[in-house]
Amino acid sequence: MDTLVTCLVAAVAVLAVVVVVVWARRRPTGRPDGQPAEPPRDGPLRLTPGDSVRIREREYAVRATIRLVEGDWSWVQHLLDGDSGTRHRLSVEAGLELELVFWTAEPGATVTPGAPTIELGGRRYTWAETGQARYTATGETELPSTGTMRYHDYQSGAAARLSFEAYGEEGWQVARGDLLDPADLAILPPRS
Repeated sequence: MDTLVTCLVAAVAVLAVVVVVVWARRRPTGRPDGQPAEPPRDGPLRLTPGDSVRIREREYAVRATIRLVEGDWSWVQHLLDGDSGTRHRLSVEAGLELELVFWTAEPGATVTPGAPTIELGGRRYTWAETGQARYTATGETELPSTGTMRYHDYQSGAAARLSFEAYGEEGWQVARGDLLDPADLAILPPRS
């Protein structure tokens, strides 16, 4: 009889642990006021013109910020100034995780979007997505403060990107991008 009681007690204890684990996993993760949790909002989304960042050991000043919205999806692009004079931008997309892409302008590129694959700089890129978004720009851009932007995005492997963007009625701007690990980006404190 003692063995039967011991087994029953052990079974009830295991069942209690399973119930607690299942309850904890199914419980909605939200804020204390009962509102649903927001997607991650990290520092790169909150950058504004005048801020400084370090990307892979090089420093850049944020010259402008462009906030884009397409349906329920939104992302941010920060136009960066560095020492080289080359135009760069940092795109930040918030989903379950932040996606950071460091873009370098390719002003001399002669390729155009639309094909299923594109060759540029010895690399083959495959079409990933196309769309149109509304934007709001702040800082030093050559754009109206609001408008529309069309884009075609391509990928090569897991980390290489190719982008075509056209703001308003302008022609296509081409940029090559590298997917960043969050450790590649540091937001620098304001200079005093």
